[in-house]
Amino acid sequence: MTDKIYNVLFLCTGNSARSIMAECILNREGADRFRAFSAGSFPKGHLHAGTVELLTKLNYDLSQARSKSWDEFAQLGAAAMDFIFTVCDAAAGEVCPVWPGHPMTAHWGVPDPAAVTGSDAERALKIADIYRMLNNRIGIFANLRLDALDHLALKSRLDEIGQSSL
Repeated sequence: MTDKIYNVLFLCTGNSARSIMAECILNREGADRFRAFSAGSFPKGHLHAGTVELLTKLNYDLSQARSKSWDEFAQLGAAAMDFIFTVCDAAAGEVCPVWPGHPMTAHWGVPDPAAVTGSDAERALKIADIYRMLNNRIGIFANLRLDALDHLALKSRLDEIGQSSL
């Protein structure tokens, strides 16, 4: 086992909901092994209200959470990422910056909480389901024995996690 803390960046277009959820989940779930960040290709500049409501109910600290551009993480001198996961299909299809350190990447697309419709209760249930999907995937990732997998096996496992219908 290694004492390395791995840097993980979650990307989405708006960086207001899915990527924020993922950042919070991994920072709690894998705090001893991972440091999570989030960003967007076209950040909205604010957090999605329904996402904030859910994460607050689940006792996540959102004091440092903010919608920001992925450019912050592609600049010279930025922390090198070990892993980068896209959590929305739009960001997965965009041309990404060249990331310092050549991190391992995978696509873990989930529905957009900002696009859910219905009554307040229906929207809250849909947002909670999106959270559940991310939480399950991140739980699997956080419990991988990264030091026991070679590069190809790890890449395959990350892709499998993104394909799961958890």
